[in-house]
Amino acid sequence: MHKGVSVWLDVPVDALARRISSVGTHSRPLLHNESGDIYAKTLKRLSTLLNERGNAYANAEARVCLEKIAAKRGSCDICNISPTEIAIEALEQIKNFLKKENVKVH
Repeated sequence: MHKGVSVWLDVPVDALARRISSVGTHSRPLLHNESGDIYAKTLKRLSTLLNERGNAYANAEARVCLEKIAAKRGSCDICNISPTEIAIEALEQIKNFLKKENVKVH
């Protein structure tokens, strides 16, 4: 029996690296010990993590791809996507999964 739905928030690695390096890595245990060019080190580490974990992420029942949200808006810039837009897309993807699985929602 399925008890939960996992959602993959698919954000381009370079965008994640830019965001993390702009605020610092002090709150990111897997990135914090890196020295030197923070962006380059963060990008490399995140790319490695995605390669290692990509298959697990792909098993998520719902995927929210920020590039697709931006494309729907006629843009390639993901930076201006609001948390509300991301949440709405997540709910749509979850709804699609539940329909596909014939799960009745009360």
